[in-house]
Amino acid sequence: MGTVTVITPPRRLAIPRWNEIWGAREVLYRFAHRDVLLRYRQTVLGVLWVVLQPLASAGIFSIVFGSVAKLQSDGLPYFLFSFMGMLAWNLFSGVVTRSAPSILGSQGLISKVFFPRVIVPLSTAAAVLIDFGVAIVLGVILLFAYGVSPGWGVLLLPVWVVLLMMFGAGLGLVLAALTVRFRDVSYIVPWLFQVLLYASPVAYPISSVPHNLRGFFEANPITWALGAFRFSLLDQPAPPAWQLIAFPVLAVVVFVGGLIFFESWEREFADVI
Repeated sequence: MGTVTVITPPRRLAIPRWNEIWGAREVLYRFAHRDVLLRYRQTVLGVLWVVLQPLASAGIFSIVFGSVAKLQSDGLPYFLFSFMGMLAWNLFSGVVTRSAPSILGSQGLISKVFFPRVIVPLSTAAAVLIDFGVAIVLGVILLFAYGVSPGWGVLLLPVWVVLLMMFGAGLGLVLAALTVRFRDVSYIVPWLFQVLLYASPVAYPISSVPHNLRGFFEANPITWALGAFRFSLLDQPAPPAWQLIAFPVLAVVVFVGGLIFFESWEREFADVI
């Protein structure tokens, strides 16, 4: 007698069933593979777009903030400083902004085929990680070109990458669920991240922020991640101890919270979508 699989509605206030996700790991791989192919198919430059974006952004920031505004860059070449900031920012924003519309983009499968829905937004993180891997190679080349040597903190870079992806994935899961019911989210997210880019010390150091505003910037979790990345890649001073503790705690809490939120809304996807 064959195996009988009983499909039950997702429970509220519960994390996804990990055995189902593991059983559908091939589907996760296929979604990630599709995302990468669709991103670069029929493009002339292909994967070069991954490095052109942070290069162009770092160049513009160097002109605007470094040459025009005369902001400091903590003793580092401004282009290198802003490029490394863009690496962390693109990793975070890429995970969130690609996760948010992912359920709507797969609505044909969502309404017809059973598989753990959480796989769809999580699969986008794999493509973002590939982009980061390509861009970090250029970052290493720039380190050699400018004669900057990262210290022992470079060993912690994989930790910061995982934590930042968990933080972004948690937010992405919440936004993906909300986008199914409230289509306005797909318009709000790009605008919100454009504002957040300039409200975070991506292209300028926290030391350039006026003292009366520094508390606001230091409360921004992206500031914690940027400090950790620059500590590992540029041998900058380590962030304050409270940030090194708060960053992992927040990343785990947001990721688990995102899973629970997504699971509680998943039962309505097929009807609303």
